[in-house]
Amino acid sequence: MADADLGSPDLYINRELSLLDFNERVLELAFDAAVPLLERLKFLCISSSNLDEFFEIRVAGLKQLHELGSQRSLPGEAAIPEQLAAIHGRATTLVHRQYHCLNRVIQPALDAAGIRLVPQDEWDAGTRAWLAEHFSTQVEPVLSPLGLDPARPFPRIQNKSLNFLVRLEGKDAFGRDCELAVVQAPRSLPRVVPLPDGGGGRAFVLLSAIVQEFVPQLFAGMRVLGCWQFRVTRNSDLFVDDDEIDDLRRALEGELAQRRYGAAVRLETSADCPADLSDFLLAQFALTATDLYRVAGPVNLNRLTALYDLVQRPDMKYPIFTPGLPRRLQGATDYFAVVRQKPVLLHHPYQGFAPVMDFLRQAAADPQVLAIKQTLYRTGGDSPIVDALVAAALAGKDVTAIIELRARFDEEANIELATRLQEAGAHVMYGVVGYKTHAKLMLVVRREADGIRRYCHLGTGNYHPRTARGYTDYGLLTCDPEIGLDVHGLFLQLTSLTRTPQLTRLLQSPFGMHAGVIARLDREAAHARAGRPAHVILKMNALVERESIEALYRASQAGVRIELIVRGMCALRPGVPGVSATITVRSIVGRFLEHSRVWYFANGGEPELYCSSADFMERNFFRRVEVAFPISEPDQRARILRNLEASLADNTQAWQLGPDGRYVRLAPGDAEPRSSQLELLARYAAGADAAS
Repeated sequence: MADADLGSPDLYINRELSLLDFNERVLELAFDAAVPLLERLKFLCISSSNLDEFFEIRVAGLKQLHELGSQRSLPGEAAIPEQLAAIHGRATTLVHRQYHCLNRVIQPALDAAGIRLVPQDEWDAGTRAWLAEHFSTQVEPVLSPLGLDPARPFPRIQNKSLNFLVRLEGKDAFGRDCELAVVQAPRSLPRVVPLPDGGGGRAFVLLSAIVQEFVPQLFAGMRVLGCWQFRVTRNSDLFVDDDEIDDLRRALEGELAQRRYGAAVRLETSADCPADLSDFLLAQFALTATDLYRVAGPVNLNRLTALYDLVQRPDMKYPIFTPGLPRRLQGATDYFAVVRQKPVLLHHPYQGFAPVMDFLRQAAADPQVLAIKQTLYRTGGDSPIVDALVAAALAGKDVTAIIELRARFDEEANIELATRLQEAGAHVMYGVVGYKTHAKLMLVVRREADGIRRYCHLGTGNYHPRTARGYTDYGLLTCDPEIGLDVHGLFLQLTSLTRTPQLTRLLQSPFGMHAGVIARLDREAAHARAGRPAHVILKMNALVERESIEALYRASQAGVRIELIVRGMCALRPGVPGVSATITVRSIVGRFLEHSRVWYFANGGEPELYCSSADFMERNFFRRVEVAFPISEPDQRARILRNLEASLADNTQAWQLGPDGRYVRLAPGDAEPRSSQLELLARYAAGADAAS
């Protein structure tokens, strides 16, 4: 079927529904009895947090496009109303499963383990008295009940805040009838409250239950007929008109102030909220019945994450592990000397992120270092990376930081980091207007006996020590002269008005990366037709860009064996006869978030392997500054291939995508159970691959 219409909508899976499928896979780990109990609770909370972001960004974007008159989000996609209807059906099922998991699976298991979320109907006299005192002293002073009448309109409700709608009977102090009031819970109040003498701190009450029980104290002289939780989710995507702004930072600061009050996209209420009141709330937020989600529990499951830290039960958590260290760095005092001998490949979190920070700290203190340049996308509020850059600037080195202010949900933290660096004397740039700088690059320029040498760090993940403990990523420390020149050219491009550099070793978007990927896939197809070795392995977070999917289909039609490891969204439909029969797609979901992007091309026996910051998405190829870097050392390339093979052999944490668009979790059956993440933990703990 070489003449098949590769643009046919039937060959593509809807990206929004695919993302909801990923959340289903995360939720499945909350049901998995083989996962430690508190980790299962965390997976439940992650699925809830992911769903929040899905509505804040993906659903909000679809609604906004529809309001602007767009019929479809992308050519070949279903009409937007059809997509929203399909999303509502799938999301409703997902929400039902989340609360079933909490109420019927997680909570009974916690109870059996002596960890209790004590419901109101089980409070004894002592518990009730303590909670009444807690409400009076800790909760009531920060509550502001708001009666609703013509003089007191419905209040502004912050995005994802906890609120209560209260039905009243009677007259207030001024003799006015008041039927409804809103109580807003400040974000400063902890949502999970430990009870005293709770068996070692293992009995808890939810703030929502406390407010609902004692809310009558807020309305003296009136009768409370009912109190129901609600939460609204709002559009949280910041809009900045790239053609109109003079100061990106100032424009973003203005937008951040409005994010909490963007257009409403979802309403959650207690399952028992009366229909007339849910209709009233929908009207207040200009929403329809398809935007309503009734929940049998707290309206924000993600707040239950607090239990993970409150409960000190190591037996209910993943075993602690100590990240490994490449043998050549063990005891090393001069990272520059080590990297001069041979590049250092780091695999996080199996190997620690500390070498990256130590390298930067050494560069900051080294009198021979002249300049340090770095991109910063997500670093965290209290970043040791930024500390080292500040120290370097204060030491008189030329420090340049490309800070991406529009890193979603990290905008405010990044503005604060920019201020710190500027005050220390660093040059701070905000990237390129219209293009997010997502590439992970560090350049250290050092004067040495034989002249100026450039040392680089290139990575697939952020310069964020905390996420490096939970995300799988690769990082390369190298002083390869050609890579150094490429990175130097990229920084010049980002900080000045220079034209796009002619890159020797790296692929960069938005310029040559997409064309480079398509060319390599077409080259693989040519190798297959000529009878030469043809094999592609791609690992990434998302695969939705149409032209690259078409290139994968063409390669499959030519007979190329294509193995895809795609954690999240995947629009490609594998296993379709005559189109994608040689393509398999799997998703690994486990203890660590699979975040690394790796591209392997057999290339007729002369293999190429790249690591990258980019997924196969339109935004990564065309609206971001991204980099893909080659792994040239044979032993390091072989190590990454072994890691990919472990993922492809996984039969416990892997999900296989079928041609019908459905994922099926693999099971070992009679075979030996294989978990790629457990195997890699064991491999690195034993010192395997430590030399490279």
